[in-house]
Amino acid sequence: MEQQAEHVIIGVDPHKLSATIEVVDQHEQLLGSGRFTTDRAGYAAMRRYVSTWPERDWAVEGSNGAGRPLAQRLLEDGEQVVDVPAKLAARVRLFDTGHNRKTDAHDAHAVAAVAVRTNTLRVLHLDGELEALRMLTDRREALTRRRVQTVDRLQALLAELLPGQAKRDLTTGQAKSMLASVRPRDIAGKTRRRIAAEGLAELIAVEDRRECVRGEGQGRPSATREPRSCALTRRAPGIEVHRHVVTAEITSSE
Repeated sequence: MEQQAEHVIIGVDPHKLSATIEVVDQHEQLLGSGRFTTDRAGYAAMRRYVSTWPERDWAVEGSNGAGRPLAQRLLEDGEQVVDVPAKLAARVRLFDTGHNRKTDAHDAHAVAAVAVRTNTLRVLHLDGELEALRMLTDRREALTRRRVQTVDRLQALLAELLPGQAKRDLTTGQAKSMLASVRPRDIAGKTRRRIAAEGLAELIAVEDRRECVRGEGQGRPSATREPRSCALTRRAPGIEVHRHVVTAEITSSE
């Protein structure tokens, strides 16, 4: 009679450049461990190492954070993956070691122990459309932060060019009108206006990109085709988005 393969848990302590794993059985007995880089060669080496245990589940700490890239790769390769919250791993590490000092080996062991002892961990599933929506959301948030920074810089420049005419909620149209109304004569003023024009061009580009990402995220992205490209950035009337064109327009107007 053929002996049934032993089911094991692989605890993973993930980092950007490396992942430390510990393989345990259902009694938390150590069967193997190792540290692997997260590049293609290291990931392949890790998969080869665990191939000894065909019946395996991966327990990845923080699969919504630092562990997300590795968890996604494992799911794409058909592996079974559960998410281990960092707080649960820290609690087990404290109880097992008597302290909460972190090391990669201790972390991997704690993650594996949580997976053995807990049957309510979230099982991860591969969902390409959901992952695409997450990336679009992250991208939009990053663009929003960039827009705020760009507006702050532009407002500071306009306040120096046009004292007393600051706008609380600056729009691209207002900035364009304000910029068109001033013609500095000194070299510092001309430089300030040129930098402000570049900032305005950057703001227009960022806002167009935000709207593009928002449009892509309105529905679940298609699995059979990529979303409509927004590479051709729209332009506000009378002003070119590209920085060198903006500079050329200012130079000619002066």
